[in-house]
Amino acid sequence: MPKNHNFVSILTFLANMKKYLFLVSLTYGFPIMRPLQKAIRARGDEAAWFFDEPGLERYLDDGERWLKSVDEVMEYRPDAVFTAGDHMYHFFPGTKVEVFHGFDIDKRPGRFPSALTIRGWFDLYCANDRSTLERLTPLSEKYGSFRVVPTGWPKLDAFFDADGRIPSPDNKRPLVLYSSTFTSWITSTPFLYDEISRLAREKEWDWIITFHPKMEQSTVERYKALAAELPNVTFYEGDDNVGVLKQADVMLCDSSSIIFEFLYLDKPVVTFRNTMPGDYLIDIDDPALLECSLSTALERPADLMARIRAKMDSMHPQRDGRSSERVLAAVDDFQTNWQGKLRKKRVDLFRRFKARKRLGYFKLK
Repeated sequence: MPKNHNFVSILTFLANMKKYLFLVSLTYGFPIMRPLQKAIRARGDEAAWFFDEPGLERYLDDGERWLKSVDEVMEYRPDAVFTAGDHMYHFFPGTKVEVFHGFDIDKRPGRFPSALTIRGWFDLYCANDRSTLERLTPLSEKYGSFRVVPTGWPKLDAFFDADGRIPSPDNKRPLVLYSSTFTSWITSTPFLYDEISRLAREKEWDWIITFHPKMEQSTVERYKALAAELPNVTFYEGDDNVGVLKQADVMLCDSSSIIFEFLYLDKPVVTFRNTMPGDYLIDIDDPALLECSLSTALERPADLMARIRAKMDSMHPQRDGRSSERVLAAVDDFQTNWQGKLRKKRVDLFRRFKARKRLGYFKLK
């Protein structure tokens, strides 16, 4: 009897286990999805990964499940599919969930990048900041085909230690993190190279350089060469930049959303020709001002630090490291209370054909 009881318990557990899928197209998806994976596993549920770009599987950790084909995805039948990118495959099983790949920095003023909402890819948007929530909510009310829930951003969960605190860096020398957007008319890389090279040679500072995965390859090679030449310069191009964000003392950037990730850590950022500057940044328009601006940032002036905290409290007030749990709760609520009750999504046959063509999958079932 006990043996049968244990067997029934196991079957019941497996029947109730939820399955989730992470759709990843670029390396920035890994540090966003891994806190979600941790929360999923803590609930006793299962997660798997699917990549629609080759080579990303090499970044998987031991014990992470890789679904290598669409047929495997269909057989796996996830309850929900998460992505941080701008597209989704409508024919995948499960609730389609957008968790976003960065904060709404509005680096192209006047153009909201999430206009993709009307294309009918997603059932649920987990708003990672207040700006995104405010922009998406009216669209949700207008179209009535998707939900928007303020959850916070899963990536930030990894910023906290086991005690629920964000640790401060402990470097022997000042460490500057330089990052840049790949957008050609915004990137600072052509303008700052000479000054970064000079400072790396003359100042007793250490540098870590990391770029968006879509950065122009010639730019990547130029800065890689600098790192190869100088022992105090490191070029990072791995799958998880959380470590370098936590390690650095100050950031140098332009108009990338990574700025707000760094500010969330209560650390200052120097920007070059930021498209939407604010008093929480040290923004410059002349490379000659770079050295004094970084020096000021390293001093962490009290008034600047107060403005940084105020800005991030207004954008992402959750400071508990539990955004992933809120995302999963939002999915549960959607599936219980909203699934099948919303308006039908707009069907764009051309985009749906392109989605199938991208994966070479034309089965209708």
